[in-house]
Order: sequence, then C-alpha cells, then structure tokens
Amino acid sequence: MSDSTFQLIAIAVYLAAMLGIGYFAFKRTNDIDDYMLAGRGLKPGVAALSAGASDMSGWLLMGLPGAIYLNGLIEAWIAIGLTIGAWLNWKFVAPRLRSYTAVSQNAITIPSFFEKRLKDNSHFLRIAASVIILAFFTFYVSSGMVAAGKFFESSFGWDYFTGLFVVAGITLLYTLFGGFLGATLTDVAQGLLMFAALIAVPVVAIFQMGSIGDITNKITTVNPDALNLFSSFNTTNGFLAAVAIFSTAAWGLGYFGQPHIIVRFMALRSPSEAKTARRIGIGWMILTGIGAITTALVGVAYFSDNPAKEITDPETVFLLLSQVFFHPFVAGLVLAAVLAAIMSTMSSQLIVCSSALVEDLYNIAGKKLSPKREVMLGRTGVLVVAVVASLLALNRDSSILELVSFAWAGFGAAFGPIVLLSLYWRKLTSTGALAGMITGAATVFIWGNIDVLASNMYEIVPGFVLNLVVTVLVSRATYKHNPLIEKEFSAMEAEIEKNAPYVASEPQR
Repeated sequence: MSDSTFQLIAIAVYLAAMLGIGYFAFKRTNDIDDYMLAGRGLKPGVAALSAGASDMSGWLLMGLPGAIYLNGLIEAWIAIGLTIGAWLNWKFVAPRLRSYTAVSQNAITIPSFFEKRLKDNSHFLRIAASVIILAFFTFYVSSGMVAAGKFFESSFGWDYFTGLFVVAGITLLYTLFGGFLGATLTDVAQGLLMFAALIAVPVVAIFQMGSIGDITNKITTVNPDALNLFSSFNTTNGFLAAVAIFSTAAWGLGYFGQPHIIVRFMALRSPSEAKTARRIGIGWMILTGIGAITTALVGVAYFSDNPAKEITDPETVFLLLSQVFFHPFVAGLVLAAVLAAIMSTMSSQLIVCSSALVEDLYNIAGKKLSPKREVMLGRTGVLVVAVVASLLALNRDSSILELVSFAWAGFGAAFGPIVLLSLYWRKLTSTGALAGMITGAATVFIWGNIDVLASNMYEIVPGFVLNLVVTVLVSRATYKHNPLIEKEFSAMEAEIEKNAPYVASEPQR
C-alpha cells in the first residue's frame, strides 16, 4: 500500500472511534441538562483533559508551531501567557463557578448564570451574552474548519473544501447526537492523542537528526534570534519591547471568559475536585506546549538542511515532520492528532452555541417543551451554527491564528471581568455587567479592525480593562441591596471554605 493509504486507514480508525464515542454518549443523553452539562458528573481527569483539548484546537499543532517556525521563541509568550492564565482560571474560577452555578438556581450556561446570579428579570443581560457567544463562536468554529481544509490539502493533496466538509460533517455528527458528554469524552481521547503526538514527533526527530548542538546551530544559522525569548529588545527600545511581550502574553487574560472552557468547571462533580483537575490540566498543557515549540524549532533545522522540501505554509510544519520521521501508519495516527485538536474544540464550541440558542434565547421566551423536544432543539442549534461557520470557512486564505485570536479576545474582554466580579464581588449589578460586557465586546471589534492599534497591542487588553472599569463604575452607581443575592453569595463562599471531598450520591430507587 502507498504511504497515503496507510495514513488514511489510521485516520479512518480514529474517526470511527469518535463516532463510536458519540453513539455511547447519545445513549446516555435524556434531557437538556444531560445534553448541555452531562448532569454535572465529570471526574477531575476527564474535566481537565476535556478543557485542555477543547481549548487548544488546531492552534496548538498548527498555529503555534507556524508562528514559532517563522519568528522564533518570541512567539512562545503566547503559550507562556496561556499557561499562567489557565492555572489562575483553575485556581480562582473553577471551584467558585462550580459551586455558584449550582447554588444560583442550577444555572447550566454562562448567560443563564449571569442572569440568575444578578437577578436580572429583564433578560437583557442573558440575551446580550448569548448574542456575543453566537457572534464570536461562529468565527472560532470557522477557524477549525479552515484548519481541517488545510490539513487534508497539505497531507493528502485533497481539495481544500473536501477536507473541510469531511471533518465538519463527522464533528457535527457526534456532537449533534452525543451532546456535551459526547464532546467531553471525545475530548479526553483527543487530548491523549495530541499529548502522545506532540511528545513523539520532536523526540524522534531529534534522535534521528543528530546532536542537540548541531540542531541548535542550524536553527541559529537560519535565524540568530530564534532561541531568544526576548529578541524584541534587540530591534526596538525597551519600553516598546516590554509592551510587545505583555501584549502577546495577554492571551492568558482570555481564559476567564471562554465559555467552552469554563463550562467544564460547571460540570465537575464537586468544587473540591478542581484542585486535582488543575494539576492534571496544567501538567498536560505544559508538556504539550513544550512539544509544539520544540517541533517548530526542529522543523527550522530540518528544512534548512533540506531545501528541496520547502514549506509553503508554516502552519503545516508539524504535519510534514510527522510524515518524514514515522512509518506511514504511525504518521497517520500523528496526523489524526491534528484532527483531534481541531474537532475537540469545534464540538465544544458547537455545544455552547446550541445552549445559547436553546437555553438562553428560546426558553426565556416562555416556551415550555418536553425534555426530548429541548434536546432536539439543541441539536438544531448545533446544525445552524455549523452551517454558518462552514460558509465563513470557504475563504481558504483565512489565517487560523488570526481567527482564533479575534474570537479569543472577544470572549476574554466581554466575559472575563464579569465572571471574576460575579464570583468575588457582592456589589456587582446586572446594569453594570451589561454595560461592561457591551464595552468589552465593542472594544475588541473596533480595536481589532484598526491596524495601527492592533499591531501594537492585542485587543483583549484594552477590552478587558475598559470592561472592568465600566462594570465597577456603573455597578457602584446602580447598586441596591438584595437579600437573595447576599444569601446565595454567602452559601457559595461557605461551600468553598468547607472544601468537602466528592461523595457519590445514593442511587435513586
């Protein structure tokens, strides 16, 4: 058999396994709580790997290695900032959010949590949050589809659109029927596959290429600053260099507002299990990040030594190296890891979009549906968002990193400050939250589309800061004591301080 046939067999095995997991989850999905939050029954390891896999997407295996390949370690500040942000998110947001969403009338989505936490009877806050989710996630899902098209085009010579629709179709199938549980369980399998691939590729490549010293020399010959984390200080003054590094590392601010990540916190079995999940999740993140960075640097050395194998798209460096150093079938499994990264994020985002459409827009209109009809409506929401995202992805020249960075900034700036203040400040008001949320989202849209601003500072920074300032000022001006809010806030804090371990409930008779 040809190399491509071996690889396609490996990928077919992987895709079949994902569909099998989706069917398994489908048989265990009975109502909208199951479909959107898996009945709040995630174990810490499952939650951690699921959050990591749904977070990283094609960015980890394609976007980040591509940026490092082109510009060197200066681009690693994104990964450093993300790791710090993820640790802070697990430490300070996860346990409180798990507790508070249960205490506050069992909120199962971020928009519903905002409304129930702040007792907003007007529904304006919930509607605004849902619209923001649908707007930015459409771009985010589209980035995954672009990555899928590029994947099959560079790996097998397929037409870009064929690859796009194959991955979109299979992801849609297991998400459509498996819901949150299906997305989560496939995330775990995909996270383990991504981990194995990102460790195996650079390790095998280094052993086959010679000594680390030789590889380092080749890298610095191509780019003298490739291994310098602070290379920006060599090309500009110290202040501007520091601003550039801060702007890149500021990706970490986005974690506090990513609905597809923090919904995993809400699905934990208990707040106390966030600690175990944090250790697993951050360990996975550090090792995979190192693997992605090392892969890119090894790629610089290898392709500089083999000019005949020129890279036309830097974002495919991981794919090309896997085909060089592995047996075709093993290379196929490594390539499947890229699909895993893409599909895990897309499925998680589609579920959040579905929840925004059903739980946060349709249900607040007062429509009462049976559990089965609610699940069916949720599946319809998944389908609608997938179709719109597919249309956006028809532009094959879209940059994966640019699409992801815009959506990431949008959520971080719109939701991040509101999530933090909801969990730590009793005097937050619905009016303040609404004003801040709109300010953050609008700032990202405006700043991100003005080149002179976006080139000097990542739009998440001004969006996050302005949201925080506006929210605090407006909340102080509109605050009124609410005994129910005070009671629920105190109940959440009491549960966190108790830090009780998870105890399985007795089965219902």
